Amino acid sequence: MIYRVIKAFIDLQDNNHRYHTGDTFPRDGVKVSKSRLEELLSNRNRRHEPMIEEVAEEEKAKPKAEPKAEPKKTTKKKVKNVK
Repeated sequence: MIYRVIKAFIDLQDNNHRYHTGDTFPRDGVKVSKSRLEELLSNRNRRHEPMIEEVAEEEKAKPKAEPKAEPKKTTKKKVKNVK
């Protein structure tokens, strides 16, 4: 099972490794107990809020989409003719 971080946190049980929102949990090479997963999926942790969520099978196969840049809005100032 793969999980995604939904709230940034420092994992005190993984040598203070910092997880950022959107990161995969756990990081490569780290094994996590079922009780630790349940703790982070629920509000039964120090922050009293879920820190990770389960990733659906369809989402695993999809690459992360690049956020689209919004076009800049420009405002035209009226210029008075000065003679």
